[in-house]
Amino acid sequence: MTVCVPRAGVPATAPVAAGVAAHLLDLVGDPATATVGWDIDWQGPLSVPLADERGVQAACGIMHVHGRAAGHPVPLAVDYASTVAGVLAAQGVCAALLARAAGADVTQVRTSVSQAALLALAQYLAAATADGDDPEDGLLSRPGTEGEPVPVGCAFVSADGVRFELEALDAERWLDFWQLLGADRADTGRGWRSFQRRFATAVCALPPALSATARRTPFTAIRSAADRSGAAVLPVREDPFPPTVTPLWTLTPFPEPGGIRIGRTARTSDAHRTAGAPLEGLRVVESARRVQGPMAGHVLRLLGADVVRVEPPGGDPMRGIPPLAGACSARFSALNAGKSVTEIDFTSSAGRRAVRELVSEADVFLHNWAPGKAARLGLDAEDLRPARPGLVYAWASGWGDALGPAPPVGTDYLVQAHGGLAAALRTANEPPAPSLMTLTDVLGGLVCAQGVLAALLTRLRTGRGSRVDSSLYSAAGLVPRGRRRHEATDRPLRTRDGYLSLEPQARERPDRLARALGLGVSAGEDAIASRAKTRRTAAWLPRLAAAGVAGTPVCTSLADLARDPRFAPALSIGQYAAPLAPWEFS
Repeated sequence: MTVCVPRAGVPATAPVAAGVAAHLLDLVGDPATATVGWDIDWQGPLSVPLADERGVQAACGIMHVHGRAAGHPVPLAVDYASTVAGVLAAQGVCAALLARAAGADVTQVRTSVSQAALLALAQYLAAATADGDDPEDGLLSRPGTEGEPVPVGCAFVSADGVRFELEALDAERWLDFWQLLGADRADTGRGWRSFQRRFATAVCALPPALSATARRTPFTAIRSAADRSGAAVLPVREDPFPPTVTPLWTLTPFPEPGGIRIGRTARTSDAHRTAGAPLEGLRVVESARRVQGPMAGHVLRLLGADVVRVEPPGGDPMRGIPPLAGACSARFSALNAGKSVTEIDFTSSAGRRAVRELVSEADVFLHNWAPGKAARLGLDAEDLRPARPGLVYAWASGWGDALGPAPPVGTDYLVQAHGGLAAALRTANEPPAPSLMTLTDVLGGLVCAQGVLAALLTRLRTGRGSRVDSSLYSAAGLVPRGRRRHEATDRPLRTRDGYLSLEPQARERPDRLARALGLGVSAGEDAIASRAKTRRTAAWLPRLAAAGVAGTPVCTSLADLARDPRFAPALSIGQYAAPLAPWEFS
């Protein structure tokens, strides 16, 4: 296998990304993956000098979005963008093999950590660049006065010191939960909308009285209130390592061959076009909401598959969430544009027949329904397999079977809390708390798509379809763990007009950093922070570079990022900005 071959003039391939890609390809277990070369670099097509994970997080907006809850850019203390890039590389290799089975001449796949970061931010980027107004925009950076909502993370602390994460999927459960704890109904009502929209905005502005209510209530009473109201609470794990290890996906082949050839639909004879869309000719039926399932379908569509969304009568309610791009939510469009749509009422027998008819012409059916829903509808794998021998049936769940047959609701922040990611992404001097950037939703969708590609390769070898089960919990386990020791240079330096993220040399040689800032070599953290504020970011960059401690300006506006010509090769600009497909096939 061709591994870690950097492009000319680009620093060495990202080691964490390469490790993730190699691990995923080992899980695929297809010897043919060794015949496709792959390369993961830092900057990809961007004309921005990037040389490490921290620089990518700074330049591409991850620090900005993750830091919204704190009111300033904050790095993730894990190699998240590199992990996403590793998954993308493995996806590219599998897609290349499927394209070769259809006659394309594909031998090499390239992607980058910067393109991975942009893909992970697709929803936030779309919202920031749409013409429609976002009613939450004023909460993203506005400091609160006493008694007003302020941007915070949503991890609460009980009277006995238990940090916990709360989930309530509707207003009634939210109101009932806080009423049982004795919170003022007006405060509870004021907090609901921001709590509900935190997945979309990465900020949660709650009345301080709600946190105060939690702080005077023992955790046993909090858990009882959750059980009685239908909400869910889980303690935030202090240890970054989860109690159980679960496979990224399980692939269960169906017993009989499907008799389907990959590429059953007529393909173009233009090899370059086929290479650019390696899944051309494959059809995916997707019934999914929010992020995880739509992200899986989105990736398969970017690779060339025809994706058909099944939505309820009247369409997915998420289509109307502001800001709008044209007549549809920009955030919704970020993961669903380009998919065809059919509206079906699953609750009727006619609707279930319609789903079976759709599946009879498809290669893949994927959903992220709640546990047990597929069986209740008669649309589980065993129900649909007769309609399409050779079908790949994919379920993207919250917990898989890690928490038993009746797990709590499986949403991003609960998974971060229980799975240890909330601890891993903070430095060792910080209390564990989930990021309000949807880290596991995005990664869960990508892992689901990788499981689908593995199943399609299995079908290519054996003629058999498969069931593929993945989860947010399993995907979160892919991120390398370990709480990092806090250093003075971990957080971006505040300058007169923005922020600077320092490259590794500054952490290794603080004397050089101090000298570059015009200070004595023994200057402390406070002196460095104070001095950095005296000049604009652009003025510090040549001084840092001359001292061998280069820095990266931190993106503090995704809208500005979309207007930056250095990012143009990786973005499509229309009614909103969208990341282009993050692979190059050759």
